Amino acid sequence: MKPVNTAFDNVLKAAPEAFLKSWIEEVVHSGEGSSGANAKLAQNEARELLNALQDAVRNDADLTQFGGDAWSKTRAVLAELSQSRAAQGASAGETSYFVMAIKKPLFAGLQQLISTDPQQVFDTVWAASTLVDKMAQWTATTYQRSREQVIKRQQQELLELSTPVVKLWEGVLAAPMIGTLDSSRTQLVMESLLQRIVETGAELAIIDITGVPTVDTLVAQHLLKTVTAIRLMGADCIISGIRPQIAQTIVHLGIDLQGITTKATLADALSLAMKRSGWIVSRAQAQG
Repeated sequence: MKPVNTAFDNVLKAAPEAFLKSWIEEVVHSGEGSSGANAKLAQNEARELLNALQDAVRNDADLTQFGGDAWSKTRAVLAELSQSRAAQGASAGETSYFVMAIKKPLFAGLQQLISTDPQQVFDTVWAASTLVDKMAQWTATTYQRSREQVIKRQQQELLELSTPVVKLWEGVLAAPMIGTLDSSRTQLVMESLLQRIVETGAELAIIDITGVPTVDTLVAQHLLKTVTAIRLMGADCIISGIRPQIAQTIVHLGIDLQGITTKATLADALSLAMKRSGWIVSRAQAQG
């Protein structure tokens, strides 16, 4: 092995349990979220990472080239650690500091083993510091990627929850919209509506935009595309929730909604839909 790797390996194998204890104590004392019930988990993570480090060092891996194949196992362990902590709600700072905390017992051990040769101490400590920094950077990058995946999944789930398609009456579906309409959300509404039209054989679909705060040209275009798709499926569409402010905005923008039935409220739209379907609803006479 290279002299640097030999020194590194000697530190890691000299007193592994004491090394782990010093590592975890540094994390706990920093207040970075590994105290209490998390201490046992942190110790297991540290032991697994330490084993991966030892394997790479003993295979004479270059300590300054963490992206090389020799470090693939170590990167895999760090990726799993990052993903696990991201799922548990740990912060990026806590996760990366967990890796950085290895410096204290590592540097202390290196100084004790090679204190007679200042140049070797410098070379080894520099290589070790570079390695740990790159490990922490890899951990932070993987953590960020994991969090983005979690956020993306949650956004998709929220979109699905915020775009329900409900059956209001025989042959009548409704899609109440709440919040801002964008391309992805409109696409989801369109797909859900079309699928439900196929499943139920509905002839009328109501898109209620009472909960949409503003209507601009882009929103109007999304609505028009949805109406067109519904008509291509052989059904008709009514847009409800056209408040006075939205009506003024549509006129001001010059948006053409001709040929599309609009109503002020969902109740008005349902009443019209029932009439078109041939239903007549009357109030029962009070019993005298």
